[in-house]
Amino acid sequence: QVQLVQSGGGLVQAGGSLTLSCVASGFTFSDYWMHWVRQAPGKGLDWVSVINPNGDITYYEDSVKGRFTISRDNDKNTVTLQMNSLKPEDTALYWCARDKALGYYSGTYYRGSQGTQVTVSS
Repeated sequence: QVQLVQSGGGLVQAGGSLTLSCVASGFTFSDYWMHWVRQAPGKGLDWVSVINPNGDITYYEDSVKGRFTISRDNDKNTVTLQMNSLKPEDTALYWCARDKALGYYSGTYYRGSQGTQVTVSS
């Protein structure tokens, strides 16, 4: 059973930083691309970032490029999202997610049940 347990998040002023972490279990973590996604109040789910199994390929949604960094530690089954220069528009519920495909990037993902709130005040 796939489990994704998140930590981090909270309230920060604009320009500040936060780190989100996600510990995975129930599958071979090092076999899967891992994503971060978010949902702002009253809006749909938006994809934020993805990292490949080796951790040497990353992609970002345009609005977070240069501000957010995704990383992973396969020894600890952990994926992290470092968020710098936060803006009020980054306010959202954030989830880590596992790609549905084994070993390659499909663009579809399994999102855990637990999200983490990030609130950025202006």
